[in-house]
Amino acid sequence: MKNREPIYIWQYGDWPKWHYDLTTLTNPLARVSRAQGQLIGRLTDVGMDLRNQASLVALTADVLKTSEIEGELLDAETVRSSIARRLGVDIGALAPKDRHVEGVVEMVLDATTNCATALTQDRLFSWHTALFPTGYSGLTRIQAGAYRNDSNGPMQVVSGPIGRQKIHFEAPPAGSLSSEMACFFDWLNGDTKDHAILKAGLAHLWLVTLHPFDDGNGRIARAIGDLLLARADGSPQRFYSLSAQIQHERRDYYDILERTQKGDLDVTAWLLWFLDNLGRAIDSAQVTLDAVLGKTRFWQRWATTPINERQVKLLNRLLDGFEGKLTSSKWAAIAKCSPDTALRDIYELVALGVLCKSESGGRSTSYDLKV
Repeated sequence: MKNREPIYIWQYGDWPKWHYDLTTLTNPLARVSRAQGQLIGRLTDVGMDLRNQASLVALTADVLKTSEIEGELLDAETVRSSIARRLGVDIGALAPKDRHVEGVVEMVLDATTNCATALTQDRLFSWHTALFPTGYSGLTRIQAGAYRNDSNGPMQVVSGPIGRQKIHFEAPPAGSLSSEMACFFDWLNGDTKDHAILKAGLAHLWLVTLHPFDDGNGRIARAIGDLLLARADGSPQRFYSLSAQIQHERRDYYDILERTQKGDLDVTAWLLWFLDNLGRAIDSAQVTLDAVLGKTRFWQRWATTPINERQVKLLNRLLDGFEGKLTSSKWAAIAKCSPDTALRDIYELVALGVLCKSESGGRSTSYDLKV
């Protein structure tokens, strides 16, 4: 490439010497820092149980959405149960373990709860092995717990049907990965002039640009970003999910990555996008915290009322944001009971004043929480 214009960011002579305009980033960075402080400050005023519940919500979203960005859908209850089990949070009956879910949860929790621990090659390899415990990605055999070797050609990010594929990015050759990653680890674990939040954005971009593994690079890059954000927060507990926000803007995420990776070493635009999304993630966490507090107040209000396990399960589904209308048939399906039992459960709660008939019309009667 010496005699050709660089196509990708890593082909520039001063790679990986990042450049960005701190003046342009100052105001967005200040807004995000202020929002972080307000969220953490608000959480210091509630008890440990509420903080654990808020963290459970954020971590569950993080695990679900970091996988969903890559087109992989995990079962929400299995993820929530796995995290609750590890955090010691009581959520009632736990879902059975799933080896693949456990691996993603292990990586996300290790990145955040052990954020102060240095990131090393061995630790990164353990994350990759946890993501791919069978050594397969789908039906494809991969190098699990090791850097890619490019035995099938250069590592490329492509889209489109075979024969008409578009190359969005080509990663550095496998032969340079050991030295490239050593440089990355030295920077990440060392003291740098970069603001802690900007460092999270740079680490995310750097890792996904190196693309050191056959698969899982995006998830690992986001986990590294979470590790550095936890350091920036000064707390191993997570109360917001950047991955959930990125999933909302997945197309923009891939677009800004491609533009940055095909640009020069000025990554101001990427960091602006990163800060913008981080700010929205923190704003969403404030809404989540409102819901957690509302749920707590609800159960405090009905603490002395005799409510059976099926009713508790469905009420919690409503409190967590039930999609659509709650009908007796949905109740029976979710609670795994007969239609008669579902109606009896509902009528009891209506009589107690916990539920009320929905005012919205429709062929089936639906029910809402009574405000």
